Amino acid sequence: EERWRWPLRRPVKSMRSLYGTYVYNSQIHGDYAQSLGLFRNERNVRARRLETAQAAIERAARCRAPFLSRSAAIPPSEAVFAPTGFWSTKPSHERVRLVQALLALCPCRGREPSCPRKRRLLNWTAANKAPNVLTRAGGPMAEADITIYLAAPRGFCAGVDRAIKIVAMALEKWGPPVYVRHDIVHNRYVVDDLRSKGAVFVEELEECPDDRPVIFSAHGVPKSVPAEADRRNLIYVDATCPLVSKVHIEAARHHGNGLQMIMVGHAGHPETLGTMGQLPDGEILLVETVEDVAHVEPRDPDKLAYITQTTLSVDDTEEIVAALTARFPSIAGPHKEDICYAATNRQAAVKAIAPKIDALLVLGAPNSSNSSRLVEVGRTAGCKHAQLLQRAVDIDWRAIVGARSIGLTAGASAPEILVNEVLDAFRERFSVTVEAVETAIENVEFKVPRILRDTA
Repeated sequence: EERWRWPLRRPVKSMRSLYGTYVYNSQIHGDYAQSLGLFRNERNVRARRLETAQAAIERAARCRAPFLSRSAAIPPSEAVFAPTGFWSTKPSHERVRLVQALLALCPCRGREPSCPRKRRLLNWTAANKAPNVLTRAGGPMAEADITIYLAAPRGFCAGVDRAIKIVAMALEKWGPPVYVRHDIVHNRYVVDDLRSKGAVFVEELEECPDDRPVIFSAHGVPKSVPAEADRRNLIYVDATCPLVSKVHIEAARHHGNGLQMIMVGHAGHPETLGTMGQLPDGEILLVETVEDVAHVEPRDPDKLAYITQTTLSVDDTEEIVAALTARFPSIAGPHKEDICYAATNRQAAVKAIAPKIDALLVLGAPNSSNSSRLVEVGRTAGCKHAQLLQRAVDIDWRAIVGARSIGLTAGASAPEILVNEVLDAFRERFSVTVEAVETAIENVEFKVPRILRDTA
């Protein structure tokens, strides 16, 4: 048989497989693609398909992508090129072409759904976060269809939008640096963007110089913080969400009426610390679960009121409040539900899409309470896989292999640009159809503090 091969740096051995005849060198797996030798039988009826594969490999060789690493999913006797860095360094269409070329070496040319060789390759591409390439009946290779249900409302709420605007306006008015106590909102993308513009984020007020303005985060601060700022004659702007401030006012009002507070919230969360810091120590007791209600010891069971963190799960909070009223029948509650409209609306949107989806992706930070609650709501509503991610690079593609419908939403502190980033990531791998599911329309807007509105 007349054969030819590329120049090789090391000896190789040819290996026949059901994907075609090519060279596999077990001694140099992990080396670059240009180390690959490809034998071709001139009289082979699959010569044209081999040329297609060769062209794809040559494109990869130009970027020196590492090839020839073994794959546990495919035995060495049927080894295919396992590009470790190729998927992340090349555009989607290049990745798809390579997988298509490899599938074309199969006797069924990738068109037979039950073909075991095709299934092994698809399993390998899934394990290596490669494009999920499937076939359409009787047609050429194509990316799989997938539907993304885009929850609405999602993303920024009025309080987060106001807080970010406060930092931007402070930088414009006073120039950098402007100091911010704690993260202005719980989102790394937002914080990094503001930091690049001149904001300096600190943990405590003592880290701020006396001659620069300081901003308090949207989650609220204990009363001692603005008191210390006044003592030092600092210029400060309170970016606390007005709905969090409403809870502070409720706590002060109940305390003025001689009632002890029980707060439903998460220990250590900045909002919980800020709310509990509005009153003297011991005046606010914290409960996190229904079980905590049975162990709380108030000063006087007949003189109690409850308040809640604004970013809790609506369903979980209802259970805890029911336990409180069952144990303390005379306990007073807020005139209006403390959980903010944004958390309520975003949770309702997740419940609406949960029956339609195989997996749920929630954009938000790990320390974002409202984002974490969206993941919990999705799981409770029956979604088998719910993942919290900060950016598109965090998507666990292996966890959603085989999913044909994906739910996508964002916590109240996640910008829309991150949603678009995730959609683009899916479009690189799938044929995507986006369907918006809107359960409420939000038109709430909060004014910024007067100190920033004054131009003088």
